[in-house]
Amino acid sequence: MQKKEKIVNPEYLTCPIRNVLAKFGDKWSLLVLYHLYVAENGVMRFNELRRNMTDCSQKMLSQTLKNLESNNLVNRKLYPEVPPRVEYSLTDIGKSLMPSLDGLIKWAKENFNNVVTA
Repeated sequence: MQKKEKIVNPEYLTCPIRNVLAKFGDKWSLLVLYHLYVAENGVMRFNELRRNMTDCSQKMLSQTLKNLESNNLVNRKLYPEVPPRVEYSLTDIGKSLMPSLDGLIKWAKENFNNVVTA
């Protein structure tokens, strides 16, 4: 028996919301972006992020940072020292996202009880 091939609506493939959110719409990416945004000098090292996100495993944080870097939202700067020092910061594109993320955070705070306890 031959498996039926699922036909994907072409509009889904070009939908900006679907395609953009697929790049960083997971909870860890949004939290990393937020922590970099509110960091004192806009720069954080891996272990600083890890301390702020204790429920995120080291492996998941590493994967998330790589994903955000590959999607041009986060800069990774490696200093040639021993031991090596790596710092993360938002790119200009990442910074341009933050007003929208701020709006989402504000909305989440205002509607937390209605959404989370529903």
